Amino acid sequence: MSLRSSGEALRRFDVAYFAASADSPETNEKFAKSLDLDFPILSDPSRDVGRAYGVLGPSGFPMRWTFYIGKDGRIAAIEKKVNAGSHGEQMAGTLEGLKSEL
Repeated sequence: MSLRSSGEALRRFDVAYFAASADSPETNEKFAKSLDLDFPILSDPSRDVGRAYGVLGPSGFPMRWTFYIGKDGRIAAIEKKVNAGSHGEQMAGTLEGLKSEL
């Protein structure tokens, strides 16, 4: 299940979720509309946030990682192996396991 098709499963948990991209806000807005996404895509064209989270690869492009951040602001888990086609299901499973930490 992709993230786009997993909204119902993810909303069972008391979480906010979004994607982040190094693309411009305009590019991300067009992309989100083209796929009718029900979650926002944040833009980091300067790559400052990506650099702070350590997700920039050797070429300077961000890798697809998922961060689970608790309400206390601490990172509860990081998934570094993300498959866009099935990641929604993976996230729901991870959230189930992290219920007490988030």
